[in-house]
Amino acid sequence: MFTTLVVILAAATAEPQPNTQIEALPLSAALPGDTPAKIALGRLLFFDPILSATRDVACATCHHPQHGWADARPTPLGVHASGIGPTRKLVQGAAFLPLTRNTPSILNVAFNGIESGKPFDPAKSPMFWDNRVHSLEAQALAPIRQREEMRGDVCRETDAISAMIERLKKIPEYVKLFGTEITADKVTQAIAAYERTLITPDAPFDRFMRGDKTAMTAEQQQGMAAFQKAGCALCHNGPMLSDFKLHAIGLTDSATNRTEFRTPSLRNLKHTAPYMHHGGNLTLDEVLLFYDRLMDQAAETLEGADTSTLPPLDPLLRQMNMLPEDHAPIKAFLDALSSDHYDKSVPDRVPSGLKP
Repeated sequence: MFTTLVVILAAATAEPQPNTQIEALPLSAALPGDTPAKIALGRLLFFDPILSATRDVACATCHHPQHGWADARPTPLGVHASGIGPTRKLVQGAAFLPLTRNTPSILNVAFNGIESGKPFDPAKSPMFWDNRVHSLEAQALAPIRQREEMRGDVCRETDAISAMIERLKKIPEYVKLFGTEITADKVTQAIAAYERTLITPDAPFDRFMRGDKTAMTAEQQQGMAAFQKAGCALCHNGPMLSDFKLHAIGLTDSATNRTEFRTPSLRNLKHTAPYMHHGGNLTLDEVLLFYDRLMDQAAETLEGADTSTLPPLDPLLRQMNMLPEDHAPIKAFLDALSSDHYDKSVPDRVPSGLKP
C-alpha cells in the first residue's frame, strides 16, 4: 500500500469533489514479461534512428537523458533537423516546421493514468497531451507514422510501420536479437519494457511519504501544505500529481484549436523545462504567475463578467486560492518531486550502425 495524504478542500459547490490524494510512486513499473533481454533490445531500438523513415531521428532525439528524457525545447523538431535539445535546428533548405506541442518527459511515463486507490491497468494508460492513444506500446508507433516527427516524405503514413519492420529485418544483429520474426508488436513491447525502467520513485517527496520525515525540508513541507490549500491537488493528484484528465486553462492549440489538455505530471520539473502544452513558460515562476492571472479570469467568469471572446475555462479553477506568498514554498515543494537519480546512459552503438 502507498502512504497517502488526504487533502481536505473547502467545497465551493455542492457537486462531488475530485479525489485529491497525493501519494508516493510505486517502487517498480515492471511487468512479468519484461525480461533483461527484452529491456536491452528496447534500449537499442529507442536510440536507433533506423526506426525513422529518414534514418536520422530516434525516439531519443526528442526524449534524451541529457534533458530529463525530454528535449528542453518549447516544441520539438523531428525530421530534417540536426543536433539535440535546444541546439537542434532544421537543416538548410528543410521545409518542415516545429511541432506545436511540448515534448513530455518519459520519466515515470509507465505510470500514466495511475490513480489513488484504484487498480492500475497499463493497457489503458493515456498518452500525449490529448490522451488520443492508450498504452506505451500504442504510443511508440505514433511518432513513426507522423510526417514531421519520424516519417518525412519518404513513405505514406499507411506504409510507415511495415517499412520500419523491413528495415529492421535487413540488419543481422536485430534478426538475432529478436530471435523469431520481427513484428510491430515485438518492437513496441521491447520499447515499452525499456521505458518502464525509467522511473524515479526515490524523490524526497516519495521518501517522506514512506515515512522518512527528514527527506523533505521544512520549506518543502510548508509548500506541500500551501499546494493543498491553494487547490492545486484538484487536478494535480495521485502518485504522478496528475488526474490525467483534460482541462481548459485558457490556452488554445495553434494547429488544432483544441482548448482542453491533459493535466501534466509535476514530477521532475527541475529537469524538464519549458512547461505547458506549448512550452511557452520557461520557468516555474512564470507558471505560477500564469495561474495567478488565470484565477482572476476564472473569478470574473464566476461574477458574470463578459468573457465570451476568451477561451473556455474549467470550473475547477474557481476553487483555487493561491496567494502570492504561496509561490516560494510551492516551488520548494515541487523541487521535492524531482529526483537526480535516474538512468542517463546512452548506448555506445546501435545495430544499424547509425549514430545513436
